[in-house]
Order: sequence, then structure tokens, then C-alpha cells
Amino acid sequence: MRRLDLAFAALLLPIDAIALFGAAISAYALRYSDAVTDIRPIFTDISLETYIGWSVVFVGVWMALFMLAGLYTIQPRRFWSTMGRVILASTAGIMVVVATVFFGQAFTTSRFILLTVWGLATAYVIIGRSLLHIVRRSLLRRGIGHRKLIVIGQSRSALDLITLYRQHPVNGFTVVKHLKKWTPTVEGDYAKLLETKKADAVLLAEPNLDPETSQRIHAIAELYHADFRYLANPFASSFSRIEIDTAGGIPVIETKRTRLDGWGRIFKRLFDIFVALVLIILTSPVMILTVLALMIEDGLPVIYVSERVGERGSIFPFFKFRSMWRKFSIGSQFKQSTKANLALEKELIESQSIKKGPVPKIANDPRVTTVGRFIRRWSIDELPQFFNVLKGDLSLVGPRPHLPREVANYEPHHRRVLAIKPGITGLAQISGRSDLSFDDEVSLDTWYIEHWSPALDIYILLKTPLAVFKGSGTY
Repeated sequence: MRRLDLAFAALLLPIDAIALFGAAISAYALRYSDAVTDIRPIFTDISLETYIGWSVVFVGVWMALFMLAGLYTIQPRRFWSTMGRVILASTAGIMVVVATVFFGQAFTTSRFILLTVWGLATAYVIIGRSLLHIVRRSLLRRGIGHRKLIVIGQSRSALDLITLYRQHPVNGFTVVKHLKKWTPTVEGDYAKLLETKKADAVLLAEPNLDPETSQRIHAIAELYHADFRYLANPFASSFSRIEIDTAGGIPVIETKRTRLDGWGRIFKRLFDIFVALVLIILTSPVMILTVLALMIEDGLPVIYVSERVGERGSIFPFFKFRSMWRKFSIGSQFKQSTKANLALEKELIESQSIKKGPVPKIANDPRVTTVGRFIRRWSIDELPQFFNVLKGDLSLVGPRPHLPREVANYEPHHRRVLAIKPGITGLAQISGRSDLSFDDEVSLDTWYIEHWSPALDIYILLKTPLAVFKGSGTY
């Protein structure tokens, strides 16, 4: 473990404490400022001494929730993952405060202070951690706090990692030696580097090395107290979640498809319902204007219903605002011209598709209306899918749902994305939208399935508007 990581992990505690206490004091000062009291007079006074006493207690409770949310791990997390956890833990913290005030009635406070504390606490903690994150990356870019690494092996992964560490010093490794093959002479050089402290970390990047040699390499690293890493066998490393059961004294490993089992599934469903209802209310003016524009341009129907493949291969009706001319539309609503329109679609795919694989993407599609092009550009055509979320066919975040005729062309490994409910947005959508190849999209969706967390969902939802604004992959 790098000393740099230990130092920065230790700094998180005082920085969070200062940020949380500062938020509490700021909220109090703001409530009693002339600007606020002129608008909202004070009816019940709260003494500063009482307020500070309770603030200290709740800062401790808040930081305990941060600890439960995994915000004090020694191993640095991804920045956006940390921010999502901060928002969730801060929300839980203010709920504890609200519950204490409501049930215990230990002191009198105001809704203004509660809401302000929540907002400022979240903002101050994020700012404090962001500054710490910037300082840490700045030091690593300069090579400060690096681990001196020996890489053993000449696999493609070994070469890729060496290139990565040399081009991106923020990863925190300086490659001091690359040992391509293992021989008695190489073993001596390896031991000498560790003994003289010219290296303090080892990466065994040859997954198919025989077990006896691998154990020897590890034993020497242990002898000189060096950190040891290795690349797992490709088959074993393809499973990120496993459970071990002992049957008759024999360990049996069971692979788990996703974290979205049990309470994870319950939480995600409740979260989907709540956020979908909020978003329906917020976007209802946009949806009403879209309905009117589509009716004026090309009449009814304005909602396009098509069959999509959902969780475990189930078929469900998928709602979108119709963006094509009615005469070119395909689906149960337009049966009279389905055969001709399918033929036209096939022709356009062959001549104008800019994506290979089971799911094509037609550039400059002539079937799209003027209004349809606009609502596609800004993803307004997807707003009716919030009703799919309420029905339970879709989730807010998940793999993109595809047509049955597209799913029929999936390779076996592509079907992994059908393990959970599809989503309105997802990791693939914020990572390149339609610019990604289908295999890249499947890889991202598979990673999401294996690594799902509430914080990841919040991160994807917050980043989706930015992806829409940039317009990457829209046609």
C-alpha cells in the first residue's frame, strides 16, 4: 500500500468533519442573516450554544454513515463513484436529523436550516474531497508517491499495462524493470532488486505460468515485503462475483450473475418508481408540446409502440414519441405497410448503416420527420419510456432494449445483457451513445451488470444530460 494513499485516506476524516461542521454553522448564519430574516422572520429562536452542541453530535453520526457507505476505504475509489456515495450518505444523514427532530423533539429547529445543512454539507464535502483528489493526482503526475514496479511476463496484457503506467503516471506506478522470461539468472536479478529496495511492488503478468514458478515469484516478494499483484487466469477472471460453498469438505465456487438480487433489486425498483414519477411531472410540459408538434406535422398516433426484448428475453411494449413519417413506420400500429417498410429498412441498413453487428444505426435516415429529427437529437422521443419504468418493463438505468429481430442475431455472449431489466439510459449511452460498436456496448453493459450499485445508477443519471447535450452519436 502506498504511503501516499494512507496519508490521503487519513486526511479524509478531518476534511469531512470540517466540511460538515462548516455546513452546519453556515446554515445557522444564513438563517439569522438579515437577507433571510427579512423574507422569513424568526418565530422560535435557537441558541448558538445548543445548536453547536447538537451539530457536533450529528457530524459524528454523519461521518459514521459515510463510513458505512464505504467513503473511508484506503484504496482510492473513482471520483464519480465517490461523489455518488457522498450524495447518498448525506441524504441518509439529513434523514437521521429529521427523524431525531420529529420523534425526539430534543430541540426546536427550522425546515430552512435542515434543507440548507443538507445542501451545504453535500457541497462542502464534495469540494473538500475534490481538492484532495486534485492534489493527489498532481503529486502522482510528478512521480511523487509512486510504487516502483517489476513486471514479469510478456503477455499482451503485460505490454499494455507497461505502456499504460508509463503514459499515465496518475496510476501511481513507475516500471523499474520488465522481466520477460523467468530463468535462474532472472530470479537472482529479481531478488536483488527487491532486497536493495530498488523495487517495492511486483506484477506477475503471465497468467499461464506454471503454479510452482508463480509460487516461487510470490514467495520472494513476500520475503522482501513487496506488494504483489497478478493477472488471473482468463476464465477465472471473467467472473467478478462468486460465492463459495463447502460440500463434503470440497470448496465449490458458484458464479453470481449480478448484484441485482435480493435487496439490491428491491432498492432499484423503489428508486425507479420515485424518480420516474418526479421526472414525469418535471417533463410533462415538454411532452405536451411534443404531442402538439407531432400532431400538426403528421397526425396521430404520436406514441410509437414497438416490441422490445426485456429481462430474461421477455417481450414488452416499448413507448416512444413517433419520430418517423407514418407511411414509413413499422409495428402493430402500421400493419398495412409493414412488409414494404421492412424491405426499405433492410435497404437503408445495407447502404447507410454506420454500425456493424446485430444492431445497426442508419445515418441521415430519410424516414425521420423534421420534428422527429429534433426530438431524437435531444432524446425527447424517449420521455414516454418513464411510463415503461412505472409499469416495471424498464429501469431508469440498464442495457438498451433491442428489437426481437435484432436480438435474434446476438452471439451467445451478447445475451448476458438480458440478465436484468433494460434501461432508458446506461453506461454505454453516456460513454459514446451510438458511436460505440455493438461489442463495446455489450462490454460496458456487462460491466454495469456485474458492478451495479446505487451510486453507479446516480452517476449515470447525472451524466446522461451531458451526453445528450454533447449530442455524441446522434443522427
